[in-house]
Amino acid sequence: MARIISIGATQHVDLLKARLGRGFTNLKGNGLMLELKESPAGKFTFLAFRVADCDAHKCAGGDQDVFKHCIAEIISDVILNHWEANLLKDIIKESYYYFDEEEKKQIYKLALHYFNREPENSKKAFLRLGRKSIIMQKLLEFLSQNNHIIIDGFIRFRLKEYTGELREAADKAVDDFLIEREYQEFIELLKYFVEIQESKVDTVHVIMGKKGTFKLFDENMQPVRSDYLGDFAANLTENEINYEDLLVSALITIAPNTIVLHCKNIVAPCTALDTIRCVFSGRVYECAGCNCCT
Repeated sequence: MARIISIGATQHVDLLKARLGRGFTNLKGNGLMLELKESPAGKFTFLAFRVADCDAHKCAGGDQDVFKHCIAEIISDVILNHWEANLLKDIIKESYYYFDEEEKKQIYKLALHYFNREPENSKKAFLRLGRKSIIMQKLLEFLSQNNHIIIDGFIRFRLKEYTGELREAADKAVDDFLIEREYQEFIELLKYFVEIQESKVDTVHVIMGKKGTFKLFDENMQPVRSDYLGDFAANLTENEINYEDLLVSALITIAPNTIVLHCKNIVAPCTALDTIRCVFSGRVYECAGCNCCT
């Protein structure tokens, strides 16, 4: 007995048709005879597969399950590897329309990175495999009750958890983007302060301690005067001092022409050092290793 299974979509139709055609070719040896009819309907294109002239026993049994499993496998793969990017771009376009195109591109890249969570290829592949399994299961559940599917609607109404994760990734990307933009604006402001500041010491050696503490020495390896740290430092107790902020503030106040960083013993990431490299770009040199570093 002939049956028709219809697949509708607004995008990637040629890819779907090619992938389904290749997949169904492998099923013909099992007694499944397939005929394809393509029909446009507005923005949708429908691919109607007529299953006919097959052995009645096979069509009623396992081969029909294999047929729908093949469809679910191909559609889930297309959603994950081709549809996903457009879904994410659409979410960013609709929810964050006030960003310009270049900013949206940066947000999109951040969202992809966050959605995949891990940069390592093996872990990234594992996460995508898990998502594909979930999508396939949803497809198999739907196809067990229906012979017609519109992929756009299926994604919208049956994959809400999946699209919800995409939205969360976009939201996190926007937060990260805004934080980075504010940081860059802050860096530009600090650069301006350094440019207008008169240099009080030509060269400053910054010797970092393992716990974030630091010492400042001039070109003669004499301690830099404490009054260069600014009046606010005198009012802070030991527990209140943020050494990283204090270091950056001190160097901005001193505005040296040259900064030599002695930080070979620093293992953990230090935000202050990154800030210094950005604010004093072209003035910073890093010691290759000396007694001061150790």
